[in-house]
Amino acid sequence: MLTAIFPAAAPTGTCSNRPSRAGPDMTVPSLLLTTTGRKSGQKFIFPLYYGKAGDGYIVVASKGGAPQHPNWYRNLVTNPEVDVQVGTEKFKARGPDPPTGEERARLWQEALKFWPPYADYQKKTEREIPVGRANPSADIDGIANALQRR
Repeated sequence: MLTAIFPAAAPTGTCSNRPSRAGPDMTVPSLLLTTTGRKSGQKFIFPLYYGKAGDGYIVVASKGGAPQHPNWYRNLVTNPEVDVQVGTEKFKARGPDPPTGEERARLWQEALKFWPPYADYQKKTEREIPVGRANPSADIDGIANALQRR
């Protein structure tokens, strides 16, 4: 069974990975991340904003600055094998250890370029918001295993 998790802006039950209107004069592209539920074992599809990083895509586990990580991230920690779709491109990825130090700071700055509200989200929470990169030829650098380190 495949369950789609749709944003409130998609009441018709359809999901698109085309750029979405994110606010005044902001269009942010979305990718589709399919994870396996950590409890149910079911497949879940999450639309996520992304930015380009070479041949990969930057993704951020912000949950709007909520105190806990988003479900897709928590699923990824338990079951790191995921499917990613960007436009018509589909690929499998796996989440290894998250970037730290300068690499994390660099990815975070790139994420702020495509979605500046991430800075406000970080101010709202005590947790460090995970940021990583989904690569068609490699892994999701930086998303899984961060919870296991804590």
